[in-house]
Amino acid sequence: MKITIIWIGKTVVDEIETLTSDYIKRIKRCSITVKTIPNPKKKYPVDIQKIEECKEILKHIRSDDYVILLDEKGKSFTSLEFSAWIDKHQMNIKNMVFVIGGAYGFSAEMYDRANQKLSLSKMTFSHQIIRVIFAEQLYRAFSIIDNLPYHHE
Repeated sequence: MKITIIWIGKTVVDEIETLTSDYIKRIKRCSITVKTIPNPKKKYPVDIQKIEECKEILKHIRSDDYVILLDEKGKSFTSLEFSAWIDKHQMNIKNMVFVIGGAYGFSAEMYDRANQKLSLSKMTFSHQIIRVIFAEQLYRAFSIIDNLPYHHE
């Protein structure tokens, strides 16, 4: 299985970039690609901005990709449940694409394309900080699958 993580805009805080990269590099079980979609150059009203971001995101998604939106209204998992979910799906899915939207979330078209929504918390986080939180949870999930001494429960 391959994993692609797509997010909007470059990471503006060096420490977030460093931590995110560190967790992603630690994952040895599968190939992980990160794609950064540039922020729209023009300032748009919120609805139009979400549509413009969606157009750019969809350019990097194939028809057979399994798309998961990181969204506060998505399904919540414990770390153990998330690792079990990944373990269950890694045999059936060639490319799992996780999408972290921009500051205003996703357009209706992006929700329509998604196979699933995933919530990391009932709280709202900035689209910058969620990158490192998600990278850590992804690393934790694979550590659990591989019985590495990272997760303690």
